[in-house]
Amino acid sequence: MKIEVLGPGCAKCRKLYENTHTAVQDLNLQAEIVKVEEIQKILNAGVMMTPALVLDGEVKSVGKVLSVDDIKKMLI
Repeated sequence: MKIEVLGPGCAKCRKLYENTHTAVQDLNLQAEIVKVEEIQKILNAGVMMTPALVLDGEVKSVGKVLSVDDIKKMLI
C-alpha cells in the first residue's frame, strides 16, 4: 500500500503525516508513507486544499487533519 500525505509542510500537514504513521503502526500494516510537498505534484493530483491524504493513488481526504481513528477506518 502506498500512502501519500500532500501538503507544503504546514503544521496541519505535519500533523496528518504523524497521525498517518501512528495509524499504520497501530494496525501493524506494511505501507510506504510519502510526504509530497511539491506544489505541482499536489495540483496534478487534483488537490486544491491541503493537507490531503491519498491511498494507492485515490484522494481520500482534502483540507482537514484526520484523527488516527479516522485514518484507521480508511485503512481497514
